[in-house]
Amino acid sequence: MDWQTAISDWLDHDWVVWWLLPGLGALALALFAWAGDRRRMNRSDPDAVGWVAWRDVAFWSAFAAVLLLIAALRGWLASG
Repeated sequence: MDWQTAISDWLDHDWVVWWLLPGLGALALALFAWAGDRRRMNRSDPDAVGWVAWRDVAFWSAFAAVLLLIAALRGWLASG
């Protein structure tokens, strides 16, 4: 089986499009925000305040990722 066909067949499932891919995107955003918060905590100039609340972005995107990935797991188990 061709790998492109396998990916195309896999992406035809509703749970992949609606739950897994957004969940992975939210997870990537949470990791990016975590790195931004870590960089903010270790800055050399404490007066150089940024405008993005990295802690809040990391928390809410991780929360969304957990919910979306749980829904994707439920969809995967139901389709199997």
